[in-house]
Amino acid sequence: MTSATTLPTVTDETPVRVRFCPSPTGTPHVGLIRTALFNWAYARHTGGKMIFRIEDTDAQRDSEESYQQLLDALDWLGITWDEGVNVGGPHEPYRQSQRSGIYQDVIAKLKESGHVYESFSTPEEVEERHKAAGRDPKLGYDNFDRTLTAEQVETFRAEGREPVLRLRMPDDDITFTDLVRGEIAFKAGTTPDFVVVRGNGKPLYTLVNPVDDALMGITHVLRGEDLLSSTPRQIALYRALIEIGVAQYMPLFGHLPYVMGQGNKKLSKRDPESSLFLHRDRGFIPEGLLNYLALLGWSLSADEDIFSREQLIEAFDVTDVLANPARFDLKKAEAINGTHVRMLAADDFRDRLVPYFQAAGLIGEEPSEREAEILTEVAPLVQERITLLGEAPDMTGFLFTADEDVVVADDALKGMPENLAEVVAKATTALEALEQWDKDSIESALRVALIDDLGLKPRKAFGPVRAAISGRRISPPLFESMVILGRESSLKRMASFAAQVPVA
Repeated sequence: MTSATTLPTVTDETPVRVRFCPSPTGTPHVGLIRTALFNWAYARHTGGKMIFRIEDTDAQRDSEESYQQLLDALDWLGITWDEGVNVGGPHEPYRQSQRSGIYQDVIAKLKESGHVYESFSTPEEVEERHKAAGRDPKLGYDNFDRTLTAEQVETFRAEGREPVLRLRMPDDDITFTDLVRGEIAFKAGTTPDFVVVRGNGKPLYTLVNPVDDALMGITHVLRGEDLLSSTPRQIALYRALIEIGVAQYMPLFGHLPYVMGQGNKKLSKRDPESSLFLHRDRGFIPEGLLNYLALLGWSLSADEDIFSREQLIEAFDVTDVLANPARFDLKKAEAINGTHVRMLAADDFRDRLVPYFQAAGLIGEEPSEREAEILTEVAPLVQERITLLGEAPDMTGFLFTADEDVVVADDALKGMPENLAEVVAKATTALEALEQWDKDSIESALRVALIDDLGLKPRKAFGPVRAAISGRRISPPLFESMVILGRESSLKRMASFAAQVPVA
């Protein structure tokens, strides 16, 4: 097998080609999408190519629904690819399940060259040999079948055994420079010969993943830290693939840090924070979530947490990624999202609210003229006050509710002035006397009636009016909300609230 010192490698002049190659199982989680993001950012930063292929050979776990969700997730975040599924390219097909003929051709070359050999040992036989030699029986395969005689092979075949194919691991240490972690070495003998083809002739992931990378000219393999232990196998197989002319060079490897959840445990698919679509449903916008995902192992600078996708592309280098685990901090993610929400143009922000108001049943699939008018007027009132788009319907739902359907929440009645009936009556009289129904007129009239005349502090003065108008203790700016509602609705709500207030 080719020695490590004579291997052709990626140079600074080699055009960058990265890949994202998920299995379509379950819903997309943030760790997986972070990997896609870093590959995409590096490709865009270097002017290289992003290849998106699907590893869908596990028929029991893979699903078309998960595949479509992957496409949806990447499309929502604006992560694009240059070659791959739905795009095409010179290395089609890009779904593993459609490449079996390609793999069989490579397997034949590996067999002919002696890089793989037939292995008949059962797991039980391997354990027994370890026990007989006084070794830990759980050590794994012992390379026994490397040197089988023709007679032994014939005997095994006569027993009806179907051999797996194993790759011959090199006898020297395997060392490489990880783009994230620096120099890494695996001692010779620590990785046994591993299975690349099942007894039924079907190749395993351990073969097809590097073969696809080799045939597609991948220069940088950027993947999760959990795959670091399998890198010696990939390098050994690459050596063989280079020798038989399937690979042109050894790619560079970079292992991205774990994404941790609560309690410093690795974020799992079962953790709510891991669900990309849950974040979208709650009201994260692509700009905000993409910004935060990029911070899971990387930063623009020591004091800059907020950046655009253009700034990310301009600055991102995989060698700047930190090796330490990154923790998913939901509060920080929401704060960053809130900043991006406030950076949206007014019309853009309003339009992005529409699906959330529709989901809450506050507006129709085709908003009425009045619904559209209210949405346009209320959007500026909440843009500075929310971190997630999903907060807006709950905060402003009272503006879309019929006057008779407004329900005053229990907490809205807390801290009311003792002379509540008098306050409501005085406020109603002041509002009824207004000639102009605008924000300044409403505010001035209520201040004179409740603060100047009754001597109330603003919170005590306006709390009853807020409860009457919105049914809530906290709402968007009160006077602006009353302008949006209009004189008639506002006075109806005041009257309805007054009827519920016990007379002292």
